[in-house]
Amino acid sequence: MDIFQITTDAVGGSTGLSAVVSAVPLVTFFVCLLLLKMRAHTSGAIALAAALLVAIFAFDMPWDMALSSAGRGGLFGLLPIVWVIVMAIWFYEITVAAGRFDDLRKTFDLLGEGDIRVQAILIAFCFGGMLEALAGFGAPVAITATMIMALGIKPLKAATVVLIANTAPVAFGAVAIPITTAGEVGGRTAEQTADIASLTASVVFLIAALVPMFILFIIDGVRGMKEAAPAALVIGFSFAITQWLAANFFAYQLTNVIACIVSLAAAFLFMRMWHPKGVAELRERLDVEAASTSSDLNGRRIWMALLPYAIVTVVFGLANVGGAIPKLLNAVKIKLDWPLLDGTVLAADGTPMDTSYSLSVFGNPGTLLLISGLIVAVVYYFFNDGGKFALAPSAPWTKFLEVANRMKWSALTIVLVLALAYVMNYSGQTISIGEFVASAGALYALFSPVLGWVGTAVTGSDTSANALFANLQVTAANNLGVSPDLLLASNTSGGVVGKMISPQSLAIAATAVQMEGQESKILKAVVGYSFVFLVAVCVIVFLMTNVLGFLVPAV
Repeated sequence: MDIFQITTDAVGGSTGLSAVVSAVPLVTFFVCLLLLKMRAHTSGAIALAAALLVAIFAFDMPWDMALSSAGRGGLFGLLPIVWVIVMAIWFYEITVAAGRFDDLRKTFDLLGEGDIRVQAILIAFCFGGMLEALAGFGAPVAITATMIMALGIKPLKAATVVLIANTAPVAFGAVAIPITTAGEVGGRTAEQTADIASLTASVVFLIAALVPMFILFIIDGVRGMKEAAPAALVIGFSFAITQWLAANFFAYQLTNVIACIVSLAAAFLFMRMWHPKGVAELRERLDVEAASTSSDLNGRRIWMALLPYAIVTVVFGLANVGGAIPKLLNAVKIKLDWPLLDGTVLAADGTPMDTSYSLSVFGNPGTLLLISGLIVAVVYYFFNDGGKFALAPSAPWTKFLEVANRMKWSALTIVLVLALAYVMNYSGQTISIGEFVASAGALYALFSPVLGWVGTAVTGSDTSANALFANLQVTAANNLGVSPDLLLASNTSGGVVGKMISPQSLAIAATAVQMEGQESKILKAVVGYSFVFLVAVCVIVFLMTNVLGFLVPAV
């Protein structure tokens, strides 16, 4: 049996030259996607081929082990990542099929008391965060943009608002798959992955708290910030504080769900005491017609619209808190010693790398979303109130097929990107890049979020960015003597603020607000915010390596 040991100076005995060659697959991916305008899955396939060639011919990895590495990564991309995303979108589609989604929109109308600025925050930030938590993958941008347009907000402003709002929730999107991926690819334990979630919540705290203020500025300038600041700050800080608490002390997979529920509740209570002024003048200033009242909405319909999110919170809470139920759910596992790699891939120090594959059949987020969705479907079927709220028995299966068909190319892209990441990791390409960039010394921590920002901006996915760069960040952290979990959180947080300028997000936003072909206008409107947020993330991460080091668990 072949034994392969990673060497970081495989090319010409030079770490720098090895790093340059190792970057070829990443550069190939970005060039194919951005310059040659190839589709994401085609770009991923070509980049994977480049990674295999570099692994075999530059790093002397046996060809069968290189192919096996691709299979190991591809399987992780399929299960659990694609499974989670498909189930998250399917869960949302059940609420649409049951006719409850429209009532949810009307609920936001009541909460905002006619102030479209507050309504926009509730829709784009709170509800958008909920959609990001459960579906992600562009669903929040597409859905909330349409809802905000319905308020009367002009297309460019609507697109800008939803893209800015879709920042802080991204790290915990699709039940925190970006963080789970960072932990898996970075070789972290379950406890260390939880630390990544905690640190990410700390890094993006201020951004999460202040995004509603940015939304006010976009919609109504400085005047809007002055008039509606109390509501924006209550919503923003209630979200940020809850996000931090949930990531630290509860199931991090549910961080966004809980934060969105709490921020909505905080908004409801605050709007009972504080009432917006000058709503008529606001509508005249923004040239927006008065909204029609939702007189047919009642307490039962509001509760039924909110019920799915209560159910998913309970299901995930039971599955992750305590001992008995989580132990029972995780009792059935698929665990494989990966062919050709088990005990044969050695790290640079000569120790065997963990190449095994493990999946909890019932305890993984995708299956928990399936369970939650089936419960919701049963409740909606038996308590349907008739008419437009009737849910057909075949709806869950029909919607699953629709989502699976819609996701096929995206799923292939994810599988290919994860295959690419694992080939680079097991062959030593990622570690070579990590050692080289870590030569920048302590200053590297300041710029470490840029990798996540670039990766997400190009791929449109914080998950993909973490798959590409997680092991690199761990290598750099070990060389610098800082917490690997901090730099993994740094990569994740950089991706958070890169999402708004990704071609995928821009295209979705343009389509939703009927500005097809005008993505460049939307990019110009949001790119400045992306840079400002990136600088903030870089500074916060750097401070957490020194003066704010008390926030970081010991290495």
